[in-house]
Amino acid sequence: MAETKKFAMVVSEGSFDKAMMSMMMGNTAASMGIETHIFYTFFGLNLLKKGTKPKLPGMMRFFTGSMIKKMKGVGMEGYQEQMAMAKELGVKIYACSTSMEMMGIKKEDLVDGITVLGAAAFLDIGADSDMQLFIG
Repeated sequence: MAETKKFAMVVSEGSFDKAMMSMMMGNTAASMGIETHIFYTFFGLNLLKKGTKPKLPGMMRFFTGSMIKKMKGVGMEGYQEQMAMAKELGVKIYACSTSMEMMGIKKEDLVDGITVLGAAAFLDIGADSDMQLFIG
């Protein structure tokens, strides 16, 4: 019997495009039966905060609403729905403990279901992964 593949992803930016990219890649991998781990660090942590509504970067932020509308038009779920789907699919989502301390983010600031983890522990996961991806 084939061993389950393992996918490790790091997300270091909190813009809408990075948010959607990480969810789409993570959810696709999990849907394919791949064990999926996503580690949010630095500004990527903002994507894990309760009530977050990521925006496109820079001047493009004004077009976030039209991007969301286009996505809905082709049947794509929004960020919050993608995050809920990730949890349902068993994607393991981590917040970097060092970045949280540095940025003054507390566990209670995060949406439910997030595991706080140090970089060394995530590197152990990544070292045993078949695929690694960095979004940032």
